This record gives sequence, structure tokens and C-alpha cells, in this order.
Amino acid sequence: MKRVIVGLSGGVDSSVAAYLLKEQGYEVIGLFMKNWHDDSVTISDECPWLDDSNDALLVAEKLGIPFQTVDLSEEYKERIVDYMFNEYEKGRTPNPDVLCNREIKFDVFLKIALSLGADYVATGHYCRKDTIIKDGKEVHRLLEGKDPNKDQSYFLCQLSQEQLAKTLFPVGELLKPEVRDVAKAQGLATANKKDSQGLCFIGKVRLPEFLQQKLQPKQGNIIEISSSEKKYQRERPQFTSKRDELEFLSNKYTYDINDGKVVGKHQGAHYYTKGQRKGLAVGGTPEPLFVIETDVETNTIYTGQGKRHPGLYRKALFIAIEELHWVRDDLKLMIDEELEVMARIRYRQPLEKAILYRVDSGVYVVFENDQSAITEGQFVAWYIEDELVGSGVIS
Repeated sequence: MKRVIVGLSGGVDSSVAAYLLKEQGYEVIGLFMKNWHDDSVTISDECPWLDDSNDALLVAEKLGIPFQTVDLSEEYKERIVDYMFNEYEKGRTPNPDVLCNREIKFDVFLKIALSLGADYVATGHYCRKDTIIKDGKEVHRLLEGKDPNKDQSYFLCQLSQEQLAKTLFPVGELLKPEVRDVAKAQGLATANKKDSQGLCFIGKVRLPEFLQQKLQPKQGNIIEISSSEKKYQRERPQFTSKRDELEFLSNKYTYDINDGKVVGKHQGAHYYTKGQRKGLAVGGTPEPLFVIETDVETNTIYTGQGKRHPGLYRKALFIAIEELHWVRDDLKLMIDEELEVMARIRYRQPLEKAILYRVDSGVYVVFENDQSAITEGQFVAWYIEDELVGSGVIS
């Protein structure tokens, strides 16, 4: 019997994952990751870790599998929380869920599992894996989950071949309602439990208060930029090279406090992200204001009216070479090569047609349609058909 250690989170998906593996004849052990101690910033009735760990224990008892809790809060603070603070300080918007998968679940947790003699780890992610033989070598493919409403492959976009080799995704072939049906049929305590919306394995966190622990509030101006601002009417120059064109397309608009008018005050530019609408507390405009740019150097937020504001849109983005990742090493591009893909710049966004262009310093991703709120620090992931083949941090 192969041994699998399941990351039991106290939710329905990982509970059913454990049940399915047991049915398939694996020796299953449940492990709950405790990643957080500081209850002062979690919204306590929204999935505090204690309730989750009790639910995970009830599921393990029901399934008759061994269960234990591991405390990874030190590693989580070091690898996720500190990274988030640093990114926000730089004016970038990190994605803690992608990082938690790369750094915690499929690294620290995976190593603990292997040290306990596991052949695999398993999670309740809605995605699939298969293995093909290419040039005599095993290649693991990360595929979208069967449920189009729940597909979570994007959150796993930073996994490597080594990590995939040791991973199972038992619920990837099921739709969410089917997962709940299995849980009900087996009398699992988590069958009707709401999906947690918070940071991975922490629960709901009040982000501003959370950030304020490290990033001090600092008042600054909210400036509104008119959609008829002349920089949006820029002429497309004649390009002497493909590289010049790519650079032009991926360049973001830069603003100056004299480009618009002051419409309000904020408590810190690092608390805001591009495309954000809530939390500006500025009324009286015909259309709602959206953040189109933040400047942490001058502590200024630039906004525009309406979600069609031209300041929100760009056709291309750049990924620096050190932040480029291929799930499929065998498909990585050489300099001057290009690849047609489907890509997304955030979870839940429908896949969009794009072309990757590899240059010496990284990769340009050029979309067929302009994209709203391309945000530095977030991940772009690209697919060929239903397979996620690579990703990178937006520069």
C-alpha cells in the first residue's frame, strides 16, 4: 500500500480527498497545518484555525485514519507574511495563495510528509494531474479541474515537476456539488461547511489592520485623472524592432500629481491595489472611482471614473527572467522564440488569447485584447488547451 499524507484543512474538499484515497486502497494519514497564531487580525468567527483543526480531527476519526497537527507558523511567517509586507511596501500586490502552495503546502509540508515515509501528498484542490512519457522521460502535466467554476490550477502555477511527481489531486475529476454529495453520503462533519474565503490556511484576515502592524498609516492625496487625459491618446510610433514594440505595449502609464485634481485623502498608498473600487471613500462622481495607479514613493493614489477608464487597460506585460517559472521545463522558450497560449492574470478570470515572446531579460506576454488592472506582484499563468504550462510574477 502506498502511503499518502493528506493536508486536511477542515474543509469539505480535503475531507473528500482523504475518503477517496482510502477507497482507492492507499494508506491515508491526515495532517493539519497550523500556520497562524495571531488571532488579533483574523475575523474570529470566519474559520479560525481551532475550529478547522477540530473539524479535520472529526473527519479523520470518521474515516478511521491517523491524524496529527503540525505547526508551520514560523515558516509561514518567514516565507509568506514577511514576503507580503515587503511586496506591499514596494507598492506591489502579492498573491499569498500561490505562494502558500509553492512555499508551504508543496515544500515544507511535502518534506514533512516524505520524512514520515509518504509516497505522496494530497490536497483538496480542484485540478488534475496526469503523466506522459516524452523522450523516454516521465513528464507530469498540471491540468484544469473538471469543474469550470472551481478550477484552482492557477493557484498551483508555481509548482515544479519534482513537486507534481509527489502530489495527488483526488477531487479534480469531480464537480463541487458531487464533492458535497460524497461528504453527505459518508456522514462527514464538513459536508455542509461553507468554503473559506480567507488567506490560505489562516482564515479571513482584515488586510489593512494586518498590514498596519508593519506599515504605518501615512496620509496622502487621492488624485482623479480624466479619461480624456492626453497621454491616453498617444500615437503608436514606427518601431525599428520587435523588442521596441513589446516594450511600448507593456509600458504602463506614469502619472504626476499635476496630471489631475485632488479629490480626497487616503491613509497609505501601500494599502491599495490597481483596479480597486472599495475603500476610497470619495463620493459625488457620476461614475465610481477606480484605482488606476499607486505611487508608494510619493504616497499618492491615482484614480479614474468607471471601469472602462483607459488608465486601467494595457495590452502586454513583462516578466523578469528571475521571476519566470515553467511547470513544463521541456516547453520553455529559448531567446527569440514565441508561443501562442491562453493566459490569465488573476484567479477566476476567463482565459484570454496571448502570445509569449522570449527575450534575454525575460518574457513579454501580449494579449489579443487589452487587459484591465494588470498588477505588479500578481501572477500571470499560461495554458495550452487545458494544461497549465508556466507562470511568472508581473514586473
